[in-house]
Amino acid sequence: MTTTRTSLRRAAVRDTQPTPPRPRRTAEPGPEAVGTRRTIIIQRVAPELDGGRHPVKRVMGDELIVTADIFADGHDLLDAVILAQHEDEGPWREVPMRLIDNDRWSGTLTLERIGRYRYTIEAWRDEWGSWRAGMRKKVDAGVRIATELAEGHILLEAALERAGTVAERRNGHDRRRADIEAMRRALGRLAMARSERSAATVLSGERLAAVVRRYEDRTAATRHDRELTVVVDRERARAGAWYELFPRSQGKRSGEATTLVEAEWRLPGIAAMGFDVVYLPPIHPIGVTNRKGRDNTLGAGPDDPGSPWAIGSSAGGHTEVAPELGGLPAFDHFRRAVERNGMELALDLALQASPDHPYVRAHPEWFRHAPDGTIKYAENPPKQYQDIYPIYFYGDDPAEREALWHEWLRVVLVWVERGVRIFRVDNPHTKPVPFWRWLINEVQRRHPDVIFLSEAFTRPKMMQSLAKVGFTQSYTYFTWRETRDELREYLTELTRSEMREYYRGNLFTNTPDINPRHLDHGRPTFMVRYVLAATLSSNYGIYSGFELCEARRIDDREEYANSEKYEIRVRNWNARGSIKSLITSVNRLRREWKALRLYDNLTFENATGDRILFYRKALPATDLQPLTGFPTRWRDPVYVAINVDPRTPARGLLHPDLPALGIGWTARYRVTDLLSGRSRTERGADLSLELTPDSPFRIFTISPT
Repeated sequence: MTTTRTSLRRAAVRDTQPTPPRPRRTAEPGPEAVGTRRTIIIQRVAPELDGGRHPVKRVMGDELIVTADIFADGHDLLDAVILAQHEDEGPWREVPMRLIDNDRWSGTLTLERIGRYRYTIEAWRDEWGSWRAGMRKKVDAGVRIATELAEGHILLEAALERAGTVAERRNGHDRRRADIEAMRRALGRLAMARSERSAATVLSGERLAAVVRRYEDRTAATRHDRELTVVVDRERARAGAWYELFPRSQGKRSGEATTLVEAEWRLPGIAAMGFDVVYLPPIHPIGVTNRKGRDNTLGAGPDDPGSPWAIGSSAGGHTEVAPELGGLPAFDHFRRAVERNGMELALDLALQASPDHPYVRAHPEWFRHAPDGTIKYAENPPKQYQDIYPIYFYGDDPAEREALWHEWLRVVLVWVERGVRIFRVDNPHTKPVPFWRWLINEVQRRHPDVIFLSEAFTRPKMMQSLAKVGFTQSYTYFTWRETRDELREYLTELTRSEMREYYRGNLFTNTPDINPRHLDHGRPTFMVRYVLAATLSSNYGIYSGFELCEARRIDDREEYANSEKYEIRVRNWNARGSIKSLITSVNRLRREWKALRLYDNLTFENATGDRILFYRKALPATDLQPLTGFPTRWRDPVYVAINVDPRTPARGLLHPDLPALGIGWTARYRVTDLLSGRSRTERGADLSLELTPDSPFRIFTISPT
């Protein structure tokens, strides 16, 4: 029998009596209070680093996928949002979350600006959705729904009432007006409905549900018990090719130093090889007391320039430029020249002093003293650095400790004001971790585009801790990972474990301090180590001379003979046997193939032979999976197959994962060598190859025919 509009209204009134008018809501007690209604559970939030004590890292334009387990007692439906706020913004921005599977929810936050974002999660009971689901069940079962319709009428009026207040905060005015009008129309149609079924049709529509959902009652919403942070950096933080050079050694006459301006002639050649960052060791005045001679000998000759890391003399300290390099005007000229060549300048930040540094006289309490009152120089047995005084952060006077911290902040900000936006920090693991957290945060609060690279070759947990508290990039153990399995295990840890959330590994092939023993094996090994560094990570670096395959060492130590740290070197940059053309070609690929400029998209593939490392870097072809953060399909892949010990040939079969590219196991596909441009057609996932000392690697792509 058809229900009339009058009987429907009477039923609504009868079934809702004796319910009094809705009281004005008071502030809801917190989730720990007796009688609380904030009973939704939010747990296992990701990404959440160390319980929220440290931020995760992303790059501007990235999408941050936030997931969490969200559930509650009973059978009510739930709703949830990500609350996000840039450090310069006022109100929270809301991003909807959706139920994925088994109480796991997911939402995606687009990171549009560099700086720091705070984010958390808020969840509440979806009254309208729960009511609608219950009503539909009764309609499908043929049960009378007069009471449910009355409840829906009350919920809709309540949402309309909230639209005038909640909407002001969470929705634009245009949307608010449209939503209010939509709810009024629905109430009007409900009043005109001739049957329960037609009334149910009015209230159960998807469009109305979307409108009401924007004005749900959230007075008893549960919020995650902590606010999390994501640091958003500029693109250079994720991808860059670094070239390290000593400006004083860029001359053409033996033993004759060059100023920064005179060293500029090298910049076009470095840019032509495809580098993004020119990194200079310390450029400050060098001390005279205990100055080191060649190969770190004690007692310098009259022509020995000293180590740039022995910072400070009568000419000044960390905010000055050595007179022999041309002073501050030469520095400014050099920085502009670097930028004209399309690169950025990185400076070394070494928190230490020579015995002649102004700090030694003005602030002796900033250094550690021996029992006899003398300042203790640096040691790393068996090495001794008589020309360097380490900074001591643990003096007895709190005021002096605070002054010390603020002085280093001043030093960094001086160079930032001079146009430096990248710092390579020397030995940060020998200074307090809380100091670095404070310093980096203070600098980036003022200048969020500043990048800090941690040069800490020490225990893994200390290296990781430095990255967690703020270092943008970090040196790695790559230099000492040589076998196929060592490389595969270590790079998997860097790019697929939790470390990918905060640790950006910069793979340096060598440094002025590290001349790895495998480079003794000659040019093929230089080629292999370069290709590994430039393709395994989006950030890598070489120290000048690597392109010339320099490998002379002192005895059996990992130290360069005739080290540039203690003398002026002159090189023939066009010498035969260099790998400059290879460097140029691979850096060109890094610019042309975006996959090589991403960090955590590395996938190791299967290959026969215990010396062949085979891996892929590609772009997501499908959305990232909310539960894993990785896509199921990839596109524009770059494959690298490499003989990690190229002294002898290696033969084997490569087994690329063709379905990951959308190619069937038996389908035909094209293989294109990215260095030569030559292509061939293949079928099946068995690619045979031989890697010889003259040709120890292949870089190619695979595409459908």
